[in-house]
Amino acid sequence: MEYCLTVDSLSKKYRKFVALNDVTMRVPQGAIYGLIGKNGAGKTTLIRIICGLQSPTAGTYSIYDATYSSKEIYKSRRRMGGIIESPALYGNMSAKENLKHQFLLLGKPSFDEIDKLLESVDLKDVGKKPVRNFSLGMRQRLAIAMALASDPDFVVLDEPINGLDPQGIVEIREIILKLNKERNITFLISSHILDELSKLATHYGFIDKGKILKEITKDQLEENLKKRIVFKVDTEEELCSALDETNLQYKLTSPTEGELYGEISISALSDILKSRGITLIKVSQKDETLESYYINLLGGGKDD
Repeated sequence: MEYCLTVDSLSKKYRKFVALNDVTMRVPQGAIYGLIGKNGAGKTTLIRIICGLQSPTAGTYSIYDATYSSKEIYKSRRRMGGIIESPALYGNMSAKENLKHQFLLLGKPSFDEIDKLLESVDLKDVGKKPVRNFSLGMRQRLAIAMALASDPDFVVLDEPINGLDPQGIVEIREIILKLNKERNITFLISSHILDELSKLATHYGFIDKGKILKEITKDQLEENLKKRIVFKVDTEEELCSALDETNLQYKLTSPTEGELYGEISISALSDILKSRGITLIKVSQKDETLESYYINLLGGGKDD
């Protein structure tokens, strides 16, 4: 498998604070890689290092096989585009003027591609409207067009849907999927909005406290997602002891309610509870979500 990004034992320290701790990850070419973590988990620090805005304290990374300390890294970075934190846009300019400015910075000889870029992010009809009057979703789509100005093979997006309304989120999702499918652009997307990432990503990396906990493909994740039984009982007495008897992971959401992860029949669960004097009041079976998988990966619920 060919990778556009490889990270090996990467660390970043700020005096006594460890932002990244021995991070190793792989982003395959053509993937939509979801970097999942809570705010403060190290996502933005990792992205800033990959984009050359910061240097690591230890470890290394390569972009298209060029290590960050080599002369070839500058050629590899020309194949990248990205949005890190807030998009850098000129509010008094139109979308087309912003892109013209970006083309000049990149040294591109003509503006012929601008209309096509605006069309690719659904902004072809905004005319001379200044960017300061754009909605947040429109500004984010323009920022993606700016990231595409260099005709990259690899695009890094830091929290691209943060703060967007549902319609804006759908628009960004459709643009990313279209660019990935039609232009084979690889995306590295950091986010803490797991439900949306589950509709996009082909690969996942879970990060917490500066460490990559796990990397997994979409197919592997779907195989590993456990069945979930949501239940309510009439008493909290002996409940944990009864659930321990199932030999499955569980999480209590209240003294008498919880979720049980794994395969067990409702009748078998009812019999176990009944043997402890507990009556099952409500029960339903559901598939585990990406969010609950992530919570369990962090150590939520009962340990194996």
